[in-house]
Amino acid sequence: MSTDSPVNPQNPREQYAGWVAPLCWSAVALEGFDLVVLGVVLPPLLRYPDWGLTPGTASLISVVGLLGVMIGALAIGPVTDIIGRRRTMLLTVVGFSLLTLLCAFAPNPWIFGLLRFLAGLGLGGVLPVALALVNEYAREGRSGSATTTLMTGYHVGAVVTALLGIVVIPAFGWRPMFVLGALPALVLVPLLLRYLPESTSYLRERALGATPGSTGPERNPVTILFRGGYLRATLAFWVTSFMGLLLVYGLNTWLPEIMRSAGYALGAALALLLVLNLGAVLGLLVAGQVANRFGTRRSTIAWFTAAALFLALLSVRLPGIGVYVSVLMAGVFVFSAQVLVYAYVSQLYPVSARGTALGAASGVGRLGAISGPLIGGALLSAGIAYPWGFYIFATVAAIGAVSVALVARTAEPAAVERTAAG
Repeated sequence: MSTDSPVNPQNPREQYAGWVAPLCWSAVALEGFDLVVLGVVLPPLLRYPDWGLTPGTASLISVVGLLGVMIGALAIGPVTDIIGRRRTMLLTVVGFSLLTLLCAFAPNPWIFGLLRFLAGLGLGGVLPVALALVNEYAREGRSGSATTTLMTGYHVGAVVTALLGIVVIPAFGWRPMFVLGALPALVLVPLLLRYLPESTSYLRERALGATPGSTGPERNPVTILFRGGYLRATLAFWVTSFMGLLLVYGLNTWLPEIMRSAGYALGAALALLLVLNLGAVLGLLVAGQVANRFGTRRSTIAWFTAAALFLALLSVRLPGIGVYVSVLMAGVFVFSAQVLVYAYVSQLYPVSARGTALGAASGVGRLGAISGPLIGGALLSAGIAYPWGFYIFATVAAIGAVSVALVARTAEPAAVERTAAG
């Protein structure tokens, strides 16, 4: 059988370009499972007599894990621009899957927190790598929908986590949840090894001499973030990502417990977390198409504004199905708002700094991810999480809308970089 087919001598794996989106989607789904599983197991953990956790100590565990995610995201951005996307993706998936498995056997909350921190180092690296690869291999003019489609993986992972929590925790306890979160890597890692191609632009730059030893400012991806027209955009993206990730992690960590404090049973509270993430998947599918048609900047502002409105609505006690509809609509706008920020970052910065820009936005935003669980835990400890938590979350979303509005209306700096590179 003939095996003759067009192969790029610079990137022989480019023939597997069609595998990039599904493989990266699967990796992000595993990340979604691992990052949301803590919110699912927190209600039984808080009632687990052997550990004696309080909302405050549970928040500390969440913060430690997210600190690892922040460090991982900040470190992985420059690393992936130096050693390549493919190798980095493999390292991160293997690392966080093994450490997640070990969480199932943690003998006490201190070891559990340490394992969550170490797993976070890998978890923080998955998203910047996946975003960089998917945007590079996306069709012209489709980067908005490519980014939002990728991020449906995160929320599919979250939905699966909530479903498994409803079924598994009452029958077997919380520990099997971490085993189930690690097992899919047994299939994904071999597929990544076989089919994930390297970034063609990364290989091209290496061939032209952009090696890890390069020191010129034009080869330093970090300095690009602060040069000329990029400075204001970089700072605005950081503030927006802080607000966006505060909402994502604050809600995914504490929504079940906040709704329990409002009088809902555990099953109903977990069902609301499921509805929240179902709304997120729907919102991502819609947001990508809207961004392609009306522009990423305008869509991001609109999404943060709508998120503020629906979060404020959750402070009102609605009868029957009304609360489920409100949570669904909050999920539609809250989660895809932050994903549109990533799409905007991918469009604005040049390829040579895209991984670093995404890693920096994600990494700095993790400070918001840390703040969200802390705020939720403090409000629960004070007994005012409902309704004041939703007022605070709505204000955070409004600040995100204002911040992203400060980013330049066009990607002119990236155009300048491309012209200079040409």
